[in-house]
Amino acid sequence: MSTETLPDTGARPAAETAQRAMIAGSTHPLDEVMLAMDVVDTLRRRERLAETELDDLGREEDLKERLRKIYAAQGIDVPDHVIAQGVAALKEGRFTYSPPPRSLATRLARIYVKRGDWGKWVGGILGVMILAAVIQYVSFVAPNAALPDDLARVHTEAIALAGDDQARETLERYFGAGLSALRNDDTEGARLALRELETALTTLGQEYSLRIINRPGEQTGVWRVPDLNTNARNYYILVEAVDPTGRVLRVPIRNEETGETETVAVWGLRVDEETFNSVARDKQDDGIIERDRFGYKARGVLVPRYDMRTTGGAITRW
Repeated sequence: MSTETLPDTGARPAAETAQRAMIAGSTHPLDEVMLAMDVVDTLRRRERLAETELDDLGREEDLKERLRKIYAAQGIDVPDHVIAQGVAALKEGRFTYSPPPRSLATRLARIYVKRGDWGKWVGGILGVMILAAVIQYVSFVAPNAALPDDLARVHTEAIALAGDDQARETLERYFGAGLSALRNDDTEGARLALRELETALTTLGQEYSLRIINRPGEQTGVWRVPDLNTNARNYYILVEAVDPTGRVLRVPIRNEETGETETVAVWGLRVDEETFNSVARDKQDDGIIERDRFGYKARGVLVPRYDMRTTGGAITRW
């Protein structure tokens, strides 16, 4: 393998020659400043040398001579006055960074510079606060603001369905309770009145027959021992609501034991012992309840018309 080399003409590459000419031949003040800074940098790299030589005048001259030799060894011709400027600058700390004194301005500046670190935390906290505010508004503020309109709307719809005076009186009672709660800033009371109106609206729109449960494997009646009188029994016949098409409905029923209203498909209606035993005998003779209709609820009324004796009290769990 042969290797070709360029003939040595004794000339330096053009870029290097131009660089040295710029450093050595230029008299531009900026070049001298840069050379002086380089002198200071050289002295800093030889920190021990500078510390021992700068305090003594004779030694300072020796230091300058050493600097000349250092630059000459690198092929750089640095004028004496530039070396003198660099040595003086080092003594005066001219090119040395001194941190600013502690003050409010510097603290604020440092906080700003480090915004990338604390900004994430602040952003996260602000995000959580905004999310909490949105949830608060959606869950509480907006619904509460809509309460008066909701009460009026549901009341109007229910009144339009009411088919008798009893239903209308009940609706007016619920609506009046809601308005009174609003005037007294009783949000929970207004919400309760709205729920009562909504339940009444659902009930008014339903039409069904009350049919006694009479399916294999399912109970027809239950009895309970009340907590306040353990010597007594409360009897209940289990029923379901069947609309004119034969579909079993889910109906809002108030549980007399808990006071809560639940929407259920089967519930128990309270009867006396005689009615309870009569239904039991009807089922026992052949396993079928011939007289299985308990009552009927027409559209537009809140209370069914019962064919059997009942207090109207109900339970939804047993």
